[in-house]
Amino acid sequence: MRVLNYLELEGRLDRSGIGTAADQQRAALSTTDVSVITSPWRGESPPRALAAGLRGRGAFREYDVAHCNMIGPGTVAVARHAKRTDTPLVLHAHVTREDFAESFRGSTHLAGPLGRYLRWFYSQADLVLCPSAYTKRVLESYPVDAPIRPITNGVDTASLAGFESLRGEYRERFDLDGLVVFSVGNVFERKGLSTFCRLAEETDYEFAWFGPYDTGPQASEAVRRWTTDPPENVTFTGWVDDKRGAFAAGDVYCFPTKAENQGIAVLEAMACGKPVVLRDIPVFEEFYTDGHDCLKCSTRAEFRDALDLLATDPDLRERLGENARETAAEHSLDRVGERLVAAYRRVGERSECEVTND
Repeated sequence: MRVLNYLELEGRLDRSGIGTAADQQRAALSTTDVSVITSPWRGESPPRALAAGLRGRGAFREYDVAHCNMIGPGTVAVARHAKRTDTPLVLHAHVTREDFAESFRGSTHLAGPLGRYLRWFYSQADLVLCPSAYTKRVLESYPVDAPIRPITNGVDTASLAGFESLRGEYRERFDLDGLVVFSVGNVFERKGLSTFCRLAEETDYEFAWFGPYDTGPQASEAVRRWTTDPPENVTFTGWVDDKRGAFAAGDVYCFPTKAENQGIAVLEAMACGKPVVLRDIPVFEEFYTDGHDCLKCSTRAEFRDALDLLATDPDLRERLGENARETAAEHSLDRVGERLVAAYRRVGERSECEVTND
């Protein structure tokens, strides 16, 4: 089976969770008997594909299943080609209107129109994959008129191997000392930025957010405010070349996000054995258990109490971290690969049945 695994604007999304998810899909599929191509275009680019089309060779390469990870015009073109050629189409729902809000300037106002677009866009699919049962419920509420199946993004433990060796280097680089409360990923208000910074103001711990942020016109007011004038005990590192350094330098992973479809960095922190403190939101109910592999909080006071508890109880930190490793192991890329192949085969069989019935 030859599968297109397509991420539109891949070069611009390499620092995003969507980019990580696509990378992990490809890594997971590399252990299966599926052959993967990453560009739909003949000649590897739209201009060359257009030229090939004008010469009568066709703009698209040949593949048995199209699996797309974004929502833009290039992906729409792939979807339309799939429909014209009866190629099974799998759309991966990494984007919802709920997790689009509070991401950058104006995103909250655009979330409503985006929801209407996503309802149309995802409804084109023969199968919609999404990272969680929570996301499935969200898509059904739009409603999306296509079969929807949850499948974990997984966690690439191989990409984290040897992280411990970087602890000293990264703590020295960012002048971190003592217990470090940290987060990893793009700096957005939706991911709990204001809560993170106000917790720092109310405690004496070091706080570090490892990840890129914008201060230009597209940045939200909250991001500009906190990153240009952070509390004294907060470090915004910007992009780090080796994510392992972030997980090595930090001690307690704190993620007061307001909305997620899964949260890959949470699984990465767990795979590194870090105690994790999460906002108690619906998506985390299906993956994590309060008091077993994490602590869940609803208010800033609860977050503050959780951090104080972990700071004074190393045995609790160790127990939560060990249980978190076991949870992360349930999201191995081997399992992701198996589930992706099963999805491709099922959607292919469904397509063959429809052709036969016609």
